[in-house]
Amino acid sequence: MTGTDGGRPLFQSERVAELLLDTLFSYRDQQKFQIHEFVIMPNHLHLLMTPGNGITIERALQYFKGGFSHRVKKELGIASEIWQRGYVDHRIRESSDYRQHREYIHGNPVRAHMVDAAEEYRYSSAHPGYVLADVPQGLKPRE
Repeated sequence: MTGTDGGRPLFQSERVAELLLDTLFSYRDQQKFQIHEFVIMPNHLHLLMTPGNGITIERALQYFKGGFSHRVKKELGIASEIWQRGYVDHRIRESSDYRQHREYIHGNPVRAHMVDAAEEYRYSSAHPGYVLADVPQGLKPRE
């Protein structure tokens, strides 16, 4: 999880949220990281990701946070700080932990009373149509 500077609701703007999505998936396409699950809330982002080969999680986040900051200033003219310093990370080690985090991520907009069902929220991996990486092999639920 990473948030906006001062908790400002920057991502409630469709233009800003769309630019964040574009930036996130652009770095995914460059294989800086894989995206498994995400939700963009008005003032923060939750992301289940796997860094690319030879890339640390710190570096992967630096790519997209720095890239987004650059783009939002250049393309939208927002000159203020965008991100809070740092982020909260959690290494997922088993399928039940993955499932709990996925449900938490998808439930964010429902708990915030922004939608009635997770699938309705446009800026979430629960919304149909996003191409995401498979659940990492060791974290797939046992059948």
